[in-house]
Amino acid sequence: MTHKMTMIYWKGEKFWLGKLLEYPDIMTQGETLDELEENIKDAYRLMVLEDIPSDFKVKEIAV
Repeated sequence: MTHKMTMIYWKGEKFWLGKLLEYPDIMTQGETLDELEENIKDAYRLMVLEDIPSDFKVKEIAV
């Protein structure tokens, strides 16, 4: 399953930096934009999906 999220990014002095608007605590860097995108995907998986088994189910709820 894939999710679409919004990555904001900018060029620092040495690296590209980025974070996810939907998860502002997830922030990372990369030497290239491609590396930044891969790193932010990895960070998302580690932070959000790390403890979830592969056979999980999804249900929308109102809060």
